[in-house]
Amino acid sequence: MPILQDLVHKLEVGGGMRYLRVGLTVLGVVLLTVGYNWRAFRNFGTQEAMDGAQLARNIAQSKGYTTLFIRPFSIHLLKKRNKAREGASAVGAAADLGQLRGMHPDIANPPVYPVVLAGLMKVLPFDYTITTTKPFWSNGGRFWRFKPDFMIAVFNQLLFLAVITLVFFLARRLFDPAVAWLSSGLMLGTELFWRFSVSGLSTMLLVVIFLGLVWCVVLLEEEGRAPRWGPWGIVILAVLSGVIVGLGGLTRYAFGWLIIPVLVFLVLFGGRQRVVLALIALVAFIAVMAPWVARNYYVSGKPFGTATYAVVETTILYPENRLQRSLEPDFSRLYLMAFWLKLNTNLRQIITIELPKLGGSWVTAFFLVGLLIGFRNLAVTRLRYFLLGCVLVLTLAQALGRTQLSEESPDINSENLLVLLVPLVLVYGVSLFYMLLEQMRLPFREVRYIVIGLFSLAACLPMIFVFMPPKTNPVAYPPYYPPAIQTIAGWLKEKELAMSDIPWVVAWYGQRQCVWLTLKCAPDAKDPNTHEDFTAINDYQKPINALYLTPRTMDGRFLSQWFMAGEQSWGNFIVECVLRKNVPGYFPLNQSPNGWPSDQLVLTDWQRWRKP
Repeated sequence: MPILQDLVHKLEVGGGMRYLRVGLTVLGVVLLTVGYNWRAFRNFGTQEAMDGAQLARNIAQSKGYTTLFIRPFSIHLLKKRNKAREGASAVGAAADLGQLRGMHPDIANPPVYPVVLAGLMKVLPFDYTITTTKPFWSNGGRFWRFKPDFMIAVFNQLLFLAVITLVFFLARRLFDPAVAWLSSGLMLGTELFWRFSVSGLSTMLLVVIFLGLVWCVVLLEEEGRAPRWGPWGIVILAVLSGVIVGLGGLTRYAFGWLIIPVLVFLVLFGGRQRVVLALIALVAFIAVMAPWVARNYYVSGKPFGTATYAVVETTILYPENRLQRSLEPDFSRLYLMAFWLKLNTNLRQIITIELPKLGGSWVTAFFLVGLLIGFRNLAVTRLRYFLLGCVLVLTLAQALGRTQLSEESPDINSENLLVLLVPLVLVYGVSLFYMLLEQMRLPFREVRYIVIGLFSLAACLPMIFVFMPPKTNPVAYPPYYPPAIQTIAGWLKEKELAMSDIPWVVAWYGQRQCVWLTLKCAPDAKDPNTHEDFTAINDYQKPINALYLTPRTMDGRFLSQWFMAGEQSWGNFIVECVLRKNVPGYFPLNQSPNGWPSDQLVLTDWQRWRKP
């Protein structure tokens, strides 16, 4: 009995209640994480996630910054660069201008996230084999979850918890503990962030970097008003802010545009050394970005590789993913109106659809209304100006940089830049909620907690629905089914080449070099000078040993994608193979396994599935 009394006394008087609250909070977070993964985990379903993961594996396996997912446009840039660099010595049948016969250098992805994943793969035992017998990874003798996908998702969920912690301390510094607790709680209950955490994208890491930048901005503003760290304190913060933007730019190129609001903020609120501080931050940013830009230029002749042309993608000149699948793109037809049309179309969608539902919660409405509210705290007001500058810059960057990736996965994609701002938006929205709550006339104080509870419940409804039927199927089919991919990849030797309409899947799950489906199947007799077809790679660069087509192509629109595309189109080729049961005589891959699903087409150079 005395022991129980001592325990109660420690809880009530000795500070034990604080540890109890922390313990219960940690337990709740763990249970929520386990429950979400059990109910809603889904294997990778985006091109970017699998592309980044296979690139990280190559780095971890000491294969350098190379990729198994090969874009025809990447081949074009490398060929052009190697010809210019090597001159006459690059000409000849033995020349590997497209760098397909060895490991193909990656010129599509910035390096930070793949390198971080590579470190994770070095530390943890990643098992790439598929099991159909072990629970959780299988279900009723069928494939269910892919272990590396799940481990990467757990890593991103740890980053998500780091984001919540940063939001808590930032909100407590700017406002008060009540705003901090509710802001971090709403972050934890934001279903959109949980989906990003299991997507395999770099978004969680980028949010951590952005919040680090926000901390730098807050400290810079305070140091500019009332110096506390001596003459070098604000200089170090300026350098750090430029370095952080540089790291963000090396995680996602579009993040680099945030150097603009950082420089404007320093010029406006940097104190007496404002111009010098802005120049210091700019130099630090350039110093971080320059080595990687130089590497890309040396390899491909472009500062950001294939990403240099993101502004050209999904324009009327290169709709959908045609540019990435082009072996001989023609940029002589580019004109300003094409970019204006893209900007206008995408801006309209962002302003009317994406901004109002920013973060997947109506708390955004509180933030938008809060723009009209004046704050007594000068740091809060100035940080809001920085936030608005970020909204403007990222909106323009997202509109111009939008590609087919956003069409295929509208919410969960790396081109969703505005989601980075959601933590700050939530903090400002919650602060306005508390300001309104203070003005409410409540009959007694306990009603206040009921109002806060209802507010939180309404904001977290999408997360609550996750735990209601039906349960999410972890298999991202169609079109991604890892066992089928590994079966096809098993027919190929390590250095052999495949072609597919989902090459990122073959690269990640199958660990085989795979080129994206070219624009045409056969050479164009009307225009013999163009080489945008299967033959241009198979005959002149490296033999293609297997072709794998999925519902992405097999379920194409008949009139526009098949019939009107011409005789050299893949649609016409599919009609010949599937409906007429006849592989065209000009096509070198003419062997097809029996029993394959009708919505897929697999062709090889010989019957590789028959073991000798």
